[in-house]
Amino acid sequence: MKNSDSNEPARRDSRLIERFLEMMSAERGAAQNTLAAYQRDLSAYADFLTAEGADLRGARPEHIRNYLASLDAEGIKASSAARKLSAIRQFHNFLYGEGILRENPATAIDAPRLRRPLPKVLNPEDVTRLMDVATSRIGRLKGKARLKALRLHCLLELIYATGLRVSELVSLRKQAVARGPQFILVKGKGGRERMVPVSKTAFTAVAAYLAALQAESEEETPWLFPSHGDQGHLTRQHFALELKALAVEAGFDADQVSPHVLRHAFASHLLAGGADLRAVQQMLGHADIATTQIYTHVQTDRLRSAVETHHPLAKSG
Repeated sequence: MKNSDSNEPARRDSRLIERFLEMMSAERGAAQNTLAAYQRDLSAYADFLTAEGADLRGARPEHIRNYLASLDAEGIKASSAARKLSAIRQFHNFLYGEGILRENPATAIDAPRLRRPLPKVLNPEDVTRLMDVATSRIGRLKGKARLKALRLHCLLELIYATGLRVSELVSLRKQAVARGPQFILVKGKGGRERMVPVSKTAFTAVAAYLAALQAESEEETPWLFPSHGDQGHLTRQHFALELKALAVEAGFDADQVSPHVLRHAFASHLLAGGADLRAVQQMLGHADIATTQIYTHVQTDRLRSAVETHHPLAKSG
């Protein structure tokens, strides 16, 4: 009888969780995988409360904070902890809405701060290595294979010289480069157009590629990088695959290099060279400068790493 009484709080908690899951299924149409995830998260939360001498009805804000602290101590990622807190919030909202609780203990709880991952960045020497391998391909190939090598070299030069999004790059029209070797006209997100400066080196690569394209193909096309696919131009996926093959040939891991990584390299190398943050924002086509500022964090982390590695006082104590 004593054992039965001691298990009653756990049974009450289990019934409350079941009622919540029934509501999620019936009223919100939650999928089975979602319901299973809620079941796991809430059961773990209930077990923690039991160990703290509380239950789901008697949970207080400090219990939830202690639970989040325990997750952090276990090394649970902030994103996973935020998902678990979301389940707890929804559960307590349900109890409050049903009149089971007079107050919602999760209302004042802040979500774990998610740290935005820093972008992968190649150093200038890595980019030079990629360019060298791309150039060497051109010298040893002929016909359509040489045209593809010229195209890849042109894509590389342009993305590193301009920081274009890969979707903007592959969908460039010939008209975009018709203004000459100083700027190209880019249509970005939301149909917003911007002028992006281009280096002479990149425009030399464009000119060489266009000359070969005209010699190899008689088809008229508005695209700078035409293709026989549905879109009429080279796809992002095809460029990414060609770039990964080039990366492997240059001695990199395939996962280390992508069009997005080259866009990051453009921004980071400009800022490292003293470029104005607002100018980089404009070239990247970021609506919010906060998005551009992540590259300043990359530089800060590199400086901190350099100090910790090489400064003699950093190793003392």
